Amino acid sequence: MSAVIRLKKFGTKKRPFYRIVVMDSRAPRDGRTIEELGFYHPIAQEGKQISFDVEKAVKWLKFGVMPSHTVRRIFNRNNLKLGNPELALTGETGESS
Repeated sequence: MSAVIRLKKFGTKKRPFYRIVVMDSRAPRDGRTIEELGFYHPIAQEGKQISFDVEKAVKWLKFGVMPSHTVRRIFNRNNLKLGNPELALTGETGESS
């Protein structure tokens, strides 16, 4: 089974709401999930749009699960380093000075 971190759509027409989930890559977009990591609400205020469990995300990234392009942008916006997931928990930038 190959898994992927992607968005699962909820909400109504013109009012989208997404959950960030780990799913089998062959499953449909709104199919059964393995684990829920958080949510993305694009219509909400800027500070309340994105919320996810960093420790769970790092755990799945260490297993080699690849995020979708949209989830990758969400992770980058929240300073989750995809190149080195261990740095995400320490808050370091990964750059040596």
